[in-house]
Amino acid sequence: MSALDSDIAALPILSAQELRVVWRSLRCGNPMAASSRDLMLREIAYKMQERAHGGLAPAIKRRLRALAEEIEVNGAAALAPAIFLKPGTRLLREWGGRTYTVIVLDDGFESEGERYQSLTQIARRITGAHWSGPRFFGLRKAAAQSADPTGAKHG
Repeated sequence: MSALDSDIAALPILSAQELRVVWRSLRCGNPMAASSRDLMLREIAYKMQERAHGGLAPAIKRRLRALAEEIEVNGAAALAPAIFLKPGTRLLREWGGRTYTVIVLDDGFESEGERYQSLTQIARRITGAHWSGPRFFGLRKAAAQSADPTGAKHG
């Protein structure tokens, strides 16, 4: 058993005060949100693992930000199956007689020499109106069509 495994296994026997001390040491003094003991244990264990093994990859963070934005704008029911874009992928979109190129980065997107956290931000800059970024760049439609190579609709 590793030291990390031992530290995590010991968490349930700690008192509430001891857990708060561990929390403060991991969260750099930020106050812990009020939560159940079980949730506190899970949060502390996650933070310990994150420190030992590293946090989420930039691509995952980018995807989570995009999902949160999509839910905020369109509600959870509007989410389509996940679209994962590899860094280096180029997206093209013609709008207003002009072709726009977006390059997928590890930690966001680049368009016309500027960096963005989401495709929706880029679509808004291009059109001046709110668009779903993935939809604007044709990704939602492509994801749905790729499920059936014939293009036939099911359901």
